Amino acid sequence: MSDDGQHGITLIAFVGSVFSPYYAWARKRGPVDPDNHCALNVAIYSQGKSRWAMTERGRRHCARSAQQFTIGPSQLNWDGDCLSIDIDEVCAPLPRRIQGRIKLWPQQLQTYSTALDASGRHRWGPLAPAARIEVDLRTPDLKWQGHAYLDSNEGDEPIDRGFHTWDWSRARMRDGSTLVFYDMHTPTGDGQLLSLRFTPRGAVESLTAPATQRLPKTGWRLERRMRSDGVVAVHEQLEDTPFYQRALLKLDHAGEHLLAFHETLSVPRLVSPVVQAMLPWRMPRRA
Repeated sequence: MSDDGQHGITLIAFVGSVFSPYYAWARKRGPVDPDNHCALNVAIYSQGKSRWAMTERGRRHCARSAQQFTIGPSQLNWDGDCLSIDIDEVCAPLPRRIQGRIKLWPQQLQTYSTALDASGRHRWGPLAPAARIEVDLRTPDLKWQGHAYLDSNEGDEPIDRGFHTWDWSRARMRDGSTLVFYDMHTPTGDGQLLSLRFTPRGAVESLTAPATQRLPKTGWRLERRMRSDGVVAVHEQLEDTPFYQRALLKLDHAGEHLLAFHETLSVPRLVSPVVQAMLPWRMPRRA
């Protein structure tokens, strides 16, 4: 998010894209190489210049090393200090381009990782709970600086085997700490909650979780919830799809007024045949 609060961007680099209908269809025929299903998702939130792109690439268009990840015409590079993302993507179904470079400097690097399920087949951890970001795009014409967050999810099985729903959020606190709530339910109805604070000194603190606050359903009637000491308000709806939503929320925590990025995922909706048939219109594949 930009320092002035007027612009936002989300990027997700996928190896074995969990949202890919092509990956799901291929798995029905047997074991699948996740490197044959890579994508760079780019979502830009800026008045009049918003964009969303996610083109899946086959193995011959991708390459990975310890320092670089190439996904078609886009790539990510790590030089030990800065993560650079060179973007050259096309939106769908309306073919608008996204071109330019993003740079992210972690304010501290974390090795923290934790299981999200009882069997440990799904794991999550922030690589940089707090970071600085520089956006320099030619198309659309956007240049800004702000604060950012970088994390990693990995799994040894399809997402629908481990989860039913989740609500995730992160917020920057007054002292520079990052507050994260990860509220999950499994297909069997069991729940798991992570309530964590990542301090500027690199410490990880477990917090007593606030009460669950219900939020208004989205336009697609997706139920969502947030942990907070009081009433939560939707500041801005960023994404609203049949199975996923992303929003900026206003909430109170530990005496502070916070603005949080929040997302909700409904796995049953994601894997439904109707949604799987709709996804290729927004997520084309280039194999």
